[in-house]
Amino acid sequence: MADRDHRGIALIVASALFMQNLDSAVLATALPAMARDLNEDPSRLGAAITSYLVALTVFIPFSSWIADRFGAKRVFMLAILVFVFASVLCGRSQGLGELIACRILQGVGGAMMVPVGRLLLLRDIPKKDMLSAMAWLTMPALLGPVTGPPLGGILTDLFSWRAVFWINVPIGLIGFALVAWKIPAVPPTKPGPPDVVGLALTGAALALVMFGLETVGRHVVPDAVSWVGLMLGLVAGYFAIRHCRRAKRPAVDLSLFRLATFRDAALAGSLFRSGAGAVPFLIPVMLQIGFGMSASQSGLVSFATALGAFAMKPLVRPLLRRTGFRGALVANGVVAAAGVAALALVGPTWPSMAIFVLLAAGGLARSLQFTALNTLAFADVPTERMSAATALYGTLQQLSPALGVVLATAALEASSSFSGRADLLPVDFSRSFLVAAVVVLASVPLHARLSPDAGEEVSGHRR
Repeated sequence: MADRDHRGIALIVASALFMQNLDSAVLATALPAMARDLNEDPSRLGAAITSYLVALTVFIPFSSWIADRFGAKRVFMLAILVFVFASVLCGRSQGLGELIACRILQGVGGAMMVPVGRLLLLRDIPKKDMLSAMAWLTMPALLGPVTGPPLGGILTDLFSWRAVFWINVPIGLIGFALVAWKIPAVPPTKPGPPDVVGLALTGAALALVMFGLETVGRHVVPDAVSWVGLMLGLVAGYFAIRHCRRAKRPAVDLSLFRLATFRDAALAGSLFRSGAGAVPFLIPVMLQIGFGMSASQSGLVSFATALGAFAMKPLVRPLLRRTGFRGALVANGVVAAAGVAALALVGPTWPSMAIFVLLAAGGLARSLQFTALNTLAFADVPTERMSAATALYGTLQQLSPALGVVLATAALEASSSFSGRADLLPVDFSRSFLVAAVVVLASVPLHARLSPDAGEEVSGHRR
């Protein structure tokens, strides 16, 4: 397949990623307005984000088998339609429970959309072209986080928070048409019967653990129910791992962790993404609730993070060629942690431009880390195992931001409770940023265990 075909497929697949990333970015900006309209505490509205991410995590393991059985292109198109339909329902929700249910349906569409789209791109690509293809895939997708915060703020102030969901309709329909027109069909295969036991155990474990983490101490349900859910999730996780290690065709191919590059990107990368995933939630809530900005003002400031991330993309390839994956992940991991910790210094008296610059600088560092991790994960994966790898990595990739939101909301509530009050003050956000920075920094020693020449065929780095 010619280079231009890889680029074309990457750009079309990125239209779906653009829609998903835009959805997440505009929703974060609209959360305070949603809380007021639905008469909910802003920290509880984090469930609108985590419910979607949990649904992604639970259903992504199905995507590998479904894409092989019915054809990746067909599944990708159906996923776009499900995502758009669920977005319309989210915009019509009248309460938190209804919104969460619709977000779960939206997550089902996203679960099939992201890993299957990546599979369409990576299935037949040469290793030497992988870094370039991933850059073409992620750069358009980053337009979502860049445009999302200001767009979300403007739509919320001019119309209502419901409009942030309806914007997905035209984007999704255009993406659907481009996929149908330009991407060649991938014939279905015969993957054999699905590992129903493994899928059920994995899904139950992820859902129960996230339910427990999201609700414990929140008085949404009795604390006993939260702890029972958490314990049952851990038990289900134990049996899921045990089953998948023994099954002939497991729902989750744990043998991929024998590949050092995949293992580092999946495990150390998940730790980094969990800490970094707290930042997009904390920033707009801090600016609006802690500093008193409007949704539009908050969006125009907080989109600096994505702007920095977008500016980093052209620099990733030369940087990785010079330093290799290990050098970049270790050094830049420290820089990224420092960038998150620096947000603890931000206060209501800071000029908006100073906050903007600090957020943009942090976006640069986190963007390099994300791109390096997402490319390293598939550097040594054989073509015949790419489907299983995209499903497993996609599961961990979506679980981490959900854990990041849980981390952020738990840190906020712990800080306010420790001070003996219910309302959130700027000091609560400062403490939460420091907690997130520690989690980001904890990934660095794990990256240091990589071989200096890890993924050199992809990065082009030679010692």
